[in-house]
Amino acid sequence: MSRGSRISMTALTACFLLAVPTVASAQAMQPAGTAEQRQAMQTLSWMDGEWVGEATVSMGPGQTSTHPHTERIGPMLGGSIRVIEGRSTNDDGTVAFNAFAVVSWDDATDSYVMRSYANGQAADFPLQATADGFSWTTPARGGEMRYVTVFKDGEWVETGDFVMPGREPMRVIELRLRRRGDTGWPAADPVIP
Repeated sequence: MSRGSRISMTALTACFLLAVPTVASAQAMQPAGTAEQRQAMQTLSWMDGEWVGEATVSMGPGQTSTHPHTERIGPMLGGSIRVIEGRSTNDDGTVAFNAFAVVSWDDATDSYVMRSYANGQAADFPLQATADGFSWTTPARGGEMRYVTVFKDGEWVETGDFVMPGREPMRVIELRLRRRGDTGWPAADPVIP
């Protein structure tokens, strides 16, 4: 190895060694997220727990199907995110629908983001907290789906409407849930080294 190559390799190694502690210490400094993230997520803390009820789904003009539905929600990373699992079942107990989401607060944009996984798809959606719940939209062929959740008198009511320009909104789904109780999910029982 030439002297120039050794100097370049030494300089590269020094840069790497200087960068590693910076990256490692930056990651270790806020394992519970930022104070702003934790504060923002408190707005959605009413969601925490186990929820049970029904999902009524439109099957076509004038036809609906109703399924038992559950949600379980809890904080992670010191309360800086909320983790959500929703599940509907058929009459025989098989899973009809299953979704998973993570809601977080983006300090840079001062906004909520929901990362959702359902039906083999994954995407990020802006989420707006409201005085009595939250709302979000997702693109759909020819329009968009608008979801609005209202929490009132102990009941969670979520509606999902298909909205197309120039047409009346069409109800696609309605959830009616009541809180069954607390859950330690997902933070309970972490793996201990």
